[in-house]
Amino acid sequence: MKTKNHIWNFVRIGGVNRVSLNSGSDLQHLSELDQKLWTALSCPVNGLEIEPKTLQLIDTDEDGKIRVPEILKAVSWTLSLIKDPDHLLLRSQSMPLSVINDASEEGKLLKASARQILRNLGKEGQEELSVAETSDVHTIFANTKFNGDGVITEASADDENDKALIRAVMATVGNVPDLSGADGVNMEMLARFGEECTALHDRYRYAEENMAEVSPFGDRTDEAFALFSRLKPKIDDYFLRCRLAVFDPESAEMLNKLSDRIQLINHRNLSECITEIESYPLAKIQAGNKLKWGEAINPAWAQLVLEFRNLVAGGHKSLAKEINEDDWSEISRKFAAYDQWKVRTEGALAEPLGIDWVRDYLASDGSERLISLIEKDKTFEGETQNIFLVDKLVRYYSNLFTLLNNFITFSDFYAPERKSIFQAGTLFFDQRSCDLCIRVSDMGKHNQLAGKSGICLVYCECVSKKKGDRMTIVAAFTDGDVDNLEVGRNALFYDNQGDDWDATIVKVIENPISIRQAFWTPYRKMSKLISKQIEKFASSQDEKVNTSASTGIEKAGDQTIQKAVQGPGGSEAQGKPAPFDIAKFAGIFAAIGLAFAAIGAVLTQILTGFLNLTWWKMPLVLLGVLLLISGPSMILAWLKLRKRNLAMVLDANGWAINARTTINIAFGATLTNLAKLPGGAKLDPRDPFRKKRSPLYTLLIVLIIAVVLYLLWNFGVFQSASSSGNGVIE
Repeated sequence: MKTKNHIWNFVRIGGVNRVSLNSGSDLQHLSELDQKLWTALSCPVNGLEIEPKTLQLIDTDEDGKIRVPEILKAVSWTLSLIKDPDHLLLRSQSMPLSVINDASEEGKLLKASARQILRNLGKEGQEELSVAETSDVHTIFANTKFNGDGVITEASADDENDKALIRAVMATVGNVPDLSGADGVNMEMLARFGEECTALHDRYRYAEENMAEVSPFGDRTDEAFALFSRLKPKIDDYFLRCRLAVFDPESAEMLNKLSDRIQLINHRNLSECITEIESYPLAKIQAGNKLKWGEAINPAWAQLVLEFRNLVAGGHKSLAKEINEDDWSEISRKFAAYDQWKVRTEGALAEPLGIDWVRDYLASDGSERLISLIEKDKTFEGETQNIFLVDKLVRYYSNLFTLLNNFITFSDFYAPERKSIFQAGTLFFDQRSCDLCIRVSDMGKHNQLAGKSGICLVYCECVSKKKGDRMTIVAAFTDGDVDNLEVGRNALFYDNQGDDWDATIVKVIENPISIRQAFWTPYRKMSKLISKQIEKFASSQDEKVNTSASTGIEKAGDQTIQKAVQGPGGSEAQGKPAPFDIAKFAGIFAAIGLAFAAIGAVLTQILTGFLNLTWWKMPLVLLGVLLLISGPSMILAWLKLRKRNLAMVLDANGWAINARTTINIAFGATLTNLAKLPGGAKLDPRDPFRKKRSPLYTLLIVLIIAVVLYLLWNFGVFQSASSSGNGVIE
């Protein structure tokens, strides 16, 4: 029972005071916890590493987001149906039936439904249920004739006529799946089937009531209409030619002239030229504007014309031998009414059943029998709903506390032995494994927000041939360095099910990774700058040499040609080279010498001062120099690393984070694991491919050291240090 004096326990994680959910009592009083103390206020339903149906059930408004009121409602409903709220903290994947609170009416019904599920699964006597078992809906309802979903199948009917009728409905208007997985029909489909049958019946009744107009040639009207449709273009063409011949009598000969066209096929087997012959006029143009059925008819059409005459001229002696254009217009008018009736589509879906079958169905009580079966099925709706509520309870029992720990406290994220529900797997790259990998749902929002997180983020396109799927992830690199993080490089991603995905880097957001990296950053920048300048200088010098060589060759060629043209008596001045200005070069060499002398003097003074120090001060000076160079970079990195905030990345994915989710240096080191040799491993340091140094190289180093010591001795460095009387150098 709730009291307002509940004592909450808090821990400080990630720089924020977060509530600890340590008992069922905490869950009972969750509605009393100030929302300002919740780490998240909403999270997306999709893209999280938690049983997805659980999140869909909690999302009661089906907007794709889970918010605080929906969380509280789910917790309240679950606690009302279990005896001991502490059981939720176990995160067990199976729910014992004994935890159901059967003291309430709802609990009693759900416990009975849970046992019914086990019986339907063939596990009667088992005393616990898992999510996998309650999810197996088809098996649960496989042997049920009625299951409350308003869908009946052939198994729902005992009478063979009803089974046949159900098959007819499905063949006509389609089907819907029953909870058992079998195909069936519901009330809406049965109503649509009745509408189709009624429409077909009305269409045929209209034809029967208007037989003279719709079927002018009786039972053979359809056959006659098929011939009429084929012959109409040719007969229309014939009478148009006749009118043209009346208009211009001299054109009749031209209209009947086919010799040129026949000559083109004369050398061929005419039986193979039917297509060409069909394109000729139907008959020879004759005076009187009449078509004689059996005279001068195109042989390719003669048989069809005779068949058509037999169908339409029966009982009409005047049409037996010939027809004129008026007769043809009357025949066309008769077929027009039939054509209009035939193109009507009312009841077209039921037409394959046949009009006789449809009439028998409408006259019988078949529709009422199926309706009664559907209504009987709906009487089991309450029992079915209870079965679904058992599934909901088992899902909440197994997964609700996990959601709370990743919504209210983020304790799973900060616990070394667990992973949060937004961690999609592990990315392996550059001798590192990154455990903080998150699915990217909206790249546009990530472009806006993720860069402000202060985390070094690497975006990868992942493809799985096994699953036939692809996705985008963002991995947080929180240890090591950034030297090899380049767009286009390949990596390997393992999801939480252990399946591997090919990953390709598509974007990198650079931020400090570690203090170690910050220490070497100035030297790396200096090295890159020097390398770049050397490459630039070498490139420019190479270009100068090439240009000078080309110019010299061109000048030499020009001079040779000029000498050949001028002959022996040519100008002597042009052939003389410019005199060597020794004073100019002496000045240059003097300037270079002074520069080297100045640099050498400065270095000598520095080295002299360093050697004048006592021995224990020398390493301190070296350390001070290193700190002077690397210190600012390390301090800046330390400040940034302490402020890395995952909230920006999660917000870009649709979360509403209510508190800082910082990743400090110590915690970051646990999220990215560097390659280490296993314990007890033996290492052979000899590298057969290491570049071997020549003895001359070692000799040169020794010679340089000897020269430096000699010069220092001549400058009196060692004598001054010895005479200082400090007893350090003797």
